[in-house]
Amino acid sequence: MLRAESVVPVRMRRVAVVAPEPALRETLVRIAEAGCVEIDLAVDGGSSVRRGPAASRLQRLRAGPGPAVLSAAPPDLDALEREGRADLLAGEAQLEERLGGAVRHGAVAALAGWCPEAEMEATAARIAGAGGALVPLPTPRGVDPPTLLTGAAEGPPDRRPRTVLRSFTPLVTTYGTVPYADLDPTLPAGIAYVVMFGLMFGDAGHGLLLLALALVLRAGRPRRAAALRPLWPFVAAAGLASALAGLAYGEFFGPTGVLPVLWLAPLDEPTRLLTAAVGLGAVLLALAYGAGIVNRLREGGPAAALYATSGVAGAAVYLGLAALAGSVWLGQAVYGVVGAAVVAVGLAFAGVGVYAGTAGGAGGAVQTGVQLFDAVVRIGSNVVSFARLAAFGLTHAALGRSSGTVRPRWRAGVRRASPWQRSSSCSATPWPSRWRRWWRGCRRCVWSSTSCSPGSSRLRAAPSDPGVRPCSTSRARPVGPGRPRLGRPPDAVR
Repeated sequence: MLRAESVVPVRMRRVAVVAPEPALRETLVRIAEAGCVEIDLAVDGGSSVRRGPAASRLQRLRAGPGPAVLSAAPPDLDALEREGRADLLAGEAQLEERLGGAVRHGAVAALAGWCPEAEMEATAARIAGAGGALVPLPTPRGVDPPTLLTGAAEGPPDRRPRTVLRSFTPLVTTYGTVPYADLDPTLPAGIAYVVMFGLMFGDAGHGLLLLALALVLRAGRPRRAAALRPLWPFVAAAGLASALAGLAYGEFFGPTGVLPVLWLAPLDEPTRLLTAAVGLGAVLLALAYGAGIVNRLREGGPAAALYATSGVAGAAVYLGLAALAGSVWLGQAVYGVVGAAVVAVGLAFAGVGVYAGTAGGAGGAVQTGVQLFDAVVRIGSNVVSFARLAAFGLTHAALGRSSGTVRPRWRAGVRRASPWQRSSSCSATPWPSRWRRWWRGCRRCVWSSTSCSPGSSRLRAAPSDPGVRPCSTSRARPVGPGRPRLGRPPDAVR
């Protein structure tokens, strides 16, 4: 779907490309130049397809996926292999694949495909110079025209979509092929994924790292990851969303206190974060029902849009349940009455639509009841499932706090001990030599044979021990001949 096709689909026509056998190659080259005809393949990549000479040479080159280019005249394949021209070999391999699926009758060959109705006249005039013709065919039943998403990379350069939309295409194609008549969900899906990522992994420091990674991918580094270069806008958008959420959470590589909390701290207000995640999910589901109404209208007309569980009937059930939840939340009984009425009307229309698709009778009634119950349960589970976004955010914040990046709490006039001092504990057992060496590195310490308590902040030498005194320099130096007697370790000066 290019340009306005995301809103209004381009009307496609079933066509046949017919040309004399000697002119078939030039005809297909001109079809490729037009870039608006989708030719059907005889076998979709099956093992029965015989590998052509260009495909065999391309395999011997062991070249990675790259752009395919066609030459106007038949090239010397051996010369292309010696020169390492994988782009020309890839184009010839695709051309061989189309030529192998042609239907031949005497000296004439034909291939079936799809062409936009608005482009038929220009395409027919283009291939007429090579001796070919574009013949309209009736549309076969049960066959949909090919789908081209906004982010797809195919097509001529002048009609190729923008890089940002192309980076969001894998988010849609991973779950399947979008029907031709449906809306193009590439851009909405990309925005929704980016917002959800920011809610789950909100950290300004981590977001800046993702932005840096996006810039590295855009530069084509490292070379082994060159195939991921088209995804750099998605990585950059995810990093920006994570950084903005980190500003709202007040997190910079964890709750370090570098940034102030602008909205909420996840670990301090988990209930509020969970409520916000569920509210975001409710808004996204409402938008999805709106898109579903448009899709059912374009697929089957007003009747399909009215009675489908993903159309008007399902949207009515969803809004009614939302009103019931609002009545419980706000304590307003009128919302509950209105919500129950809307749910009943929506279930009635949805039941008519579901029952029409069954075999009828008692079995159809039971099937209708089960499907309606499943529709209601799925609405509730889909809304509640968005609480996982907040759960990921809480886990991310907890990991940041447990990693040691916590906000220091200073007291006026009191010096904090080093991590080694904080980790030590007093014991009546003499320390091993390694702990003794660490203790000698403390900036202010006292060797004393008196007892110490973990909470003490300052120690004085015992008056009865003339050989030990507090030290004021950066290292503890014993006074008097010989080594001091090792007793209990003093507490760190806090």
